[in-house]
Amino acid sequence: MSWKQAQSTVVICDRAKIDDKGCNGAPDMIIEILSPSTAKHDRLLKFNKYQRAGVREYWIVDPADKTVQVHILENGRYFTTSFGEAGAVPVHVLEDCEIVLPDVFDAD
Repeated sequence: MSWKQAQSTVVICDRAKIDDKGCNGAPDMIIEILSPSTAKHDRLLKFNKYQRAGVREYWIVDPADKTVQVHILENGRYFTTSFGEAGAVPVHVLEDCEIVLPDVFDAD
């Protein structure tokens, strides 16, 4: 599945949170791929919902602008860093993992 086809992805690091109904509690990381019809919802409503729920890392990927906003939860609040289409972004919930942005935004 390409980034352009996905709408959201979750990462759950604690297997004890998973049962046959899904995830019990907040996932450790959520990645949202923006579309024009959901951008406002993802940037405002989901941002606040995930912050309250305790999602440790929340990414918003904007394929149109080729940007990524990374929100890291510290003391109950998100701190945000923005990245352009070049370079690599560390995944905080997965040690020694990074996402290479030119691979994400490469044209088909």
